[in-house]
Amino acid sequence: MLLAAITVALAASAQSPMIKVQYEASKPVISLAKGTYTKTNKMSLVSSPDRSLYFNDMSLYCDSMTSTPEGKRQLRKIQWAAFRTVNPDGSVVIDYGKGNAPLKNVYTYVAKDFKAGTERVYGKWMQENGYYDEPLDEISWTVGDSITTILGYECIQAFTDYHGRRWTAWFAPEIPLGDGPWKLAGLPGLVMRAESGPEIRFEAVGIEKYEGTMPFVYQTDTYDKVKRLEALANEDYYQNNRESIINTQSEGKIKVLTPIKSVKYEPEIHALETDYATK
Repeated sequence: MLLAAITVALAASAQSPMIKVQYEASKPVISLAKGTYTKTNKMSLVSSPDRSLYFNDMSLYCDSMTSTPEGKRQLRKIQWAAFRTVNPDGSVVIDYGKGNAPLKNVYTYVAKDFKAGTERVYGKWMQENGYYDEPLDEISWTVGDSITTILGYECIQAFTDYHGRRWTAWFAPEIPLGDGPWKLAGLPGLVMRAESGPEIRFEAVGIEKYEGTMPFVYQTDTYDKVKRLEALANEDYYQNNRESIINTQSEGKIKVLTPIKSVKYEPEIHALETDYATK
């Protein structure tokens, strides 16, 4: 069985073995056209005993392409070919929602350094790239007595209160990496599932041995250092004032159509971390 073989390899290898875990990450988001709905993104975690990176594969691909002038030109060519449709009469239609063109829609990267006991979180807040550092030991877990099976692994329940949310997680002691999706690490085994409330959820849907080099974040010089609580508060403000901010930045040249005027970004519904709202 592949999963059992991965476990044996992790336990037996003395050369910092790595695995890649695919997660489905679901949370409520806001669309000015549709209101609040639950969106699921495909995320990956490449993890070793020393360090790990949590990321979206398509975003990493786009960032790698745009890190060089030639790659940027190639990516634009691929995107243009996907968005462009030539009608029989010769007219051209550009539809940015068409096809499977590579687009960066997820901006989160979490790089953990287990030896140093720190993590660096990269993201986009109020339309600006930023990063911040924090210690890994901020999460304190309580292990429960419930057991379930995920991807063939026996997983044990655990709980934590972290940055304003109550999390329930299930970890697999058979996979001896104290890691997990997003920031959820520190248990004696890989976190396979984690949820906070009915709609915020991380679920492992695939796992494999990883033979490549550890992925990294491209163009880190384009990220400015931020303070976590301020960045989260700024994003809250942006989400609730997007129309006026875009109109101001564009000097009125861009108009945002908002058929749903009552949409409001609320931390207890939309934010993975809600403690910024209580400071």
